[in-house]
Amino acid sequence: MGCFFSKKSKRKSAEKENLTPTTTSADTAGNSVPLGNNTDEAPKQYSWDKREKADPKDYTLTGLKDVTVGRLPGTLNGKPFVIQDCVNCNIFVLDHSATISIDDCVNCRIVFGPVKGSVFFRDCKDIKCVVACQQFRARDCKKMDVFLCCATQPIIESSTGMKFGCFQYYYPELAFHFKDAGLSIFNNNWSNIHDFTPVSGENNWSLLPEDAKVADFVPAPDPESDFKSVRISTEADRSIVPLTKGGRRKDSEESCLFVFFAGDYTTANARKLIDEATSKGFVLVQTKEVSMKPEDARRVFQNSADDLVEWINKGPVTALELNGDGAVEGCKTIASKVFSGTKIFVSDNKNTSTRDVDSFFNFADMQMGL
Repeated sequence: MGCFFSKKSKRKSAEKENLTPTTTSADTAGNSVPLGNNTDEAPKQYSWDKREKADPKDYTLTGLKDVTVGRLPGTLNGKPFVIQDCVNCNIFVLDHSATISIDDCVNCRIVFGPVKGSVFFRDCKDIKCVVACQQFRARDCKKMDVFLCCATQPIIESSTGMKFGCFQYYYPELAFHFKDAGLSIFNNNWSNIHDFTPVSGENNWSLLPEDAKVADFVPAPDPESDFKSVRISTEADRSIVPLTKGGRRKDSEESCLFVFFAGDYTTANARKLIDEATSKGFVLVQTKEVSMKPEDARRVFQNSADDLVEWINKGPVTALELNGDGAVEGCKTIASKVFSGTKIFVSDNKNTSTRDVDSFFNFADMQMGL
């Protein structure tokens, strides 16, 4: 009996194997092909497999001497960049990038398009540069002249002979590069330097002369170089970033606060104001673009706040401090003649204008962590 059941079990197992269906697919000739036997099936591809492989050489400049080099607009597109061991070079990085580090470079002239993160100079000497970035740092550096636009407080450490001026530069794609890097042309703390390693009785940093011109420090690219097709200007009146007086001593005790609210033409209006005011002899001291809440408006604008809350909610405000004798009346005249159809705030009189300026820019600095 035991053998009988054993044979029956084997027979049933064989029948089950024979009854198991074979999965097939049709080939191009209409024949059935078992899928399980298809050894030519292509491996699955993922999105990262299809990305073009980046060549590190495209994002690095190393060991160069006596040459004009860099990157043209559209070649970095927000990638990090590294420069090291370069001597007596003219370097033009005319694109937006994520971060840039510069190590062990000597006697170089450098221009950087907007950098979303940090620009970090280490162990560099005799550098003249134009830089726009979120954060600027220099460590163990000597004798640097920097025309700077920096959204946060610039930092130096164990460095000497550092001189700073306001960013002045233009090329056609620069405004778009600022936007791509998430930087505002109105948030520039170029003169508010923090020295991590101050030396008693010595100044490790100072401000460049007010009339310093970029062209005297960083000449335009050689006409025979790869950058000859880029229309570059170092003139202050063409600079994407407004030229500000910064931390230098003000010429007058009278300043005026002029504020534009979010809209399609805010940047153009701010530029128009700067042109109008400077043509009348007033000086642009500082600018800020910052978001506000209704309670912030009440604290900063006080009696005028209720009329401004609706506009505060539309987006960031852009504020400018203009300095000079008669600045308040001059700005009010410009406001009525040029910006009559635009929502703005202008200091009402010179007795309260200093309070207006201090209230707004102290608030803005706190918002930005300065």
